[in-house]
Amino acid sequence: MKFDKIIQIFKIRDLRRKIFFVLFIFVIFRLLANIPIPGIDKANLEDFFARFQVFGLMNIFSGGTLSNISIVMLGLGPYITAIIIMQLLTMIFPSLERLYKEEGEAGRQKFNQYARILTVPLAFLQAYAMITLLQRQHAITITSPLALFASVITVTAGSLLLMWLGELITEKGIGNGVSLLIFAGIISRVPANILQTIFNWDPAQIPYYILFLSAAVVIIFGVVVVTEARRNIPISYAKRVRGIRMYGGVSTYLPMSVNPAGVIPIIFALSILMFPGMVAGFLVNVGGTVGHIAQSVSDFLNNKVAWGSLYFVLVFAFTYFYTMVTFDPKAISQNLQKMGGFIPGIRPGASTARYLTKILHRVLFVGALFLSLIAVMPYIIQGLTKITTFRFLTGGTSVLIVVSVVLDTVKQINAQLQMRDYEKI
Repeated sequence: MKFDKIIQIFKIRDLRRKIFFVLFIFVIFRLLANIPIPGIDKANLEDFFARFQVFGLMNIFSGGTLSNISIVMLGLGPYITAIIIMQLLTMIFPSLERLYKEEGEAGRQKFNQYARILTVPLAFLQAYAMITLLQRQHAITITSPLALFASVITVTAGSLLLMWLGELITEKGIGNGVSLLIFAGIISRVPANILQTIFNWDPAQIPYYILFLSAAVVIIFGVVVVTEARRNIPISYAKRVRGIRMYGGVSTYLPMSVNPAGVIPIIFALSILMFPGMVAGFLVNVGGTVGHIAQSVSDFLNNKVAWGSLYFVLVFAFTYFYTMVTFDPKAISQNLQKMGGFIPGIRPGASTARYLTKILHRVLFVGALFLSLIAVMPYIIQGLTKITTFRFLTGGTSVLIVVSVVLDTVKQINAQLQMRDYEKI
């Protein structure tokens, strides 16, 4: 975005108001992220995050709300999980699929309302599981069942409050509210990372710093390229005569994204990997065969090589799975046929569906491989450079979210500016 456009943005009252509203919500979010629940033991809490790597990764994803054990420690996780569950349920219930895909804006609003309702029990269960796990690891101290219930209710309410703030941004601000709040959480770690780097500065590690920054630049460049990459499939429309008018006879293209699933496969993989870790944390002190199995699972998940390998495989598999759920070549071929469109050299109908599936598998292999590599990149870079600060620069989920949110927000701002230019004309 050019400098003159930035000046133009702040000259337009409506656009300026939307941007300041988003920044105001960011301030509220960061204030909530620094309000802790009672009974935190700092030393045991640091030891907990050192032993359980998956929670350290979740802490980066949440912008530090988890390490602070704040009232919004769950972040937007329950809401995102609820949306994912609702999308998966569209495969099982045809009525839900019609509501989401065929009933327009009213149907999507009702679908989102179901997701909000589902968020409540999910947030309650996740809050109870997390607080109980932290209590058993002596990271926090809960003195009574009433205090436990109050803490769970507080964390649940904090998660629902974040969901509401995200929807306020979407409604009254600019951009996607949920994505922007996650973006704000990731970026909020920058000042702390800068200070940590200054305090731990070692001239002997300058080559490692250079290697780290070079890798970060390459990763960010790769994420931008893959996020914007499209496989354009040519589409032609036959000429049709209706009354005295002729329609069609034009050529366009169907854009197929190299990474159509976005960050959803990484979220899926993290959820799958987190669940056995939490269960093992509950059972590790039970003793006997159960305790031994729980300890073995915990040791396996804390092995960087084993955990990274499993993470890589799960992200690759979920990329294919989620794309097959959301992208239906058969439905696209039917819609093209209804509108008189066709792919040159390919017969309409079943042949078009097979061709789209073939292209999708080719493109998706590249996207899934890239996404899997990006997901495990933090561990590779840290192993080579021994640098643990600025992890968001090499973290797959973090970089994907930051890049996607920035690109999407810039596009929406440009659209607002262009709309006002048309109004002047």
